[in-house]
Amino acid sequence: MHLQSVNVMQIAYSQPVVEFVTVGAEFCAFLEQSEGRDRESFVDTILKLLPLLYVKAMLLPRVDGGDEYAPQSFVTEQDYNWLRAILSDVMAELDEYEDFVYDETVQTDEVRWHRVSEDLADIYQPVRDFVECFRMCIEENIEEALWTLNDNFELYWGGNLVDTLRRLHRTRYAQ
Repeated sequence: MHLQSVNVMQIAYSQPVVEFVTVGAEFCAFLEQSEGRDRESFVDTILKLLPLLYVKAMLLPRVDGGDEYAPQSFVTEQDYNWLRAILSDVMAELDEYEDFVYDETVQTDEVRWHRVSEDLADIYQPVRDFVECFRMCIEENIEEALWTLNDNFELYWGGNLVDTLRRLHRTRYAQ
């Protein structure tokens, strides 16, 4: 077995990666099975899963990547839209919210409208893609998929998760 292959597989089956996959799979399954859930129990559960997902993502090992090829995407646009619609139904009138965001280009705060359903679907997509790549255990893809997951976490979905968590916290405790 090639030395780099051994290192990739050691990383792929390291405790932080396995724990992330475990939490990520639970997060994805919960969202996929949310049709018909009442909002209160949905929010209560997702408020427990999101911080755990965030911590497990922060603990993932850093790998070199980004040069060779993009890992396979498993979540289709149809899957994304299906999930977003289910979550929008669960959140109902509390799905849409406004948030103040600091715009560095003009150095002012601006109001932006968000949807919890879209935010959660945006988190779901990279997490599901990584979980599926891990499940398929295609050695060449694991390192690249891990690099992509880490990069997207740092640039996009990690901050998105924090913003969504804040909104769901307000939803839970304002009732």
